[in-house]
Amino acid sequence: METARFVEILDTEGQLLAAAAERAGTDAKVPTCPGWQVGDLVRHVGAVHRWAASYVAERHMSPQRLGGLPDLDGSALLTWFREGHRALVDTLASAPPDVECWSFMPAPSPLAFWARRQAHETAVHRVDAQSALGTTPTPLAPDFATDGIDELLLGFHARAKSRARTDEPRVLRVRATDRDDTVWTVRLSSEPPAAQRTMGQADQAAQEADCEVTGSAAALYLALWNRQPFPGVSGDTALAALWQEKSAV
Repeated sequence: METARFVEILDTEGQLLAAAAERAGTDAKVPTCPGWQVGDLVRHVGAVHRWAASYVAERHMSPQRLGGLPDLDGSALLTWFREGHRALVDTLASAPPDVECWSFMPAPSPLAFWARRQAHETAVHRVDAQSALGTTPTPLAPDFATDGIDELLLGFHARAKSRARTDEPRVLRVRATDRDDTVWTVRLSSEPPAAQRTMGQADQAAQEADCEVTGSAAALYLALWNRQPFPGVSGDTALAALWQEKSAV
């Protein structure tokens, strides 16, 4: 996906998040984030947006601390969120493609990294905000959800920080049924997970897997981010449960 598309999605997702938060009220509970109220969610995402924008705008070449959370609530908090979200979108949209700054996962460029990361960050938390309304979340585009699964399995969980590990080697298969049998093989062990994506090899790959989870790309995306159960599970269901227990980023 092109960087400009990620920026467009980030723009839309942030607006949807703010609208859901406004409708639910900042005191509403967030079912997908136990222990959080909508206000906690808005403060978190707003702080992340400002943190991310600072790398691109100020050309930071090393990790920076996340800024403090504002002592705001209600409409003032939502105004603060919208201002930070707009600043992030504008910063990414106007930055030169070859801008140099720090990033924390492989990407074609730092700008591509931050646009992609913030689009997915905001999309997942938009679903959280909409969960506070008790309504079905706005659908995610299949290609965007597929990219998000790539980012999570091939990016986040390739890092040493991943806690998704097993004492003995196991194989988890993730198959998106609406994406031409796009599948991911996730090899779990005492080391960080090793994942790869293939297409058109689902039947062969399934024979190698201890557990296979299936569903639309969007449903798998949310399940892998622990926002909902896996749509379909076959094989060793305990392995799917272990993923949802240990895979928090």
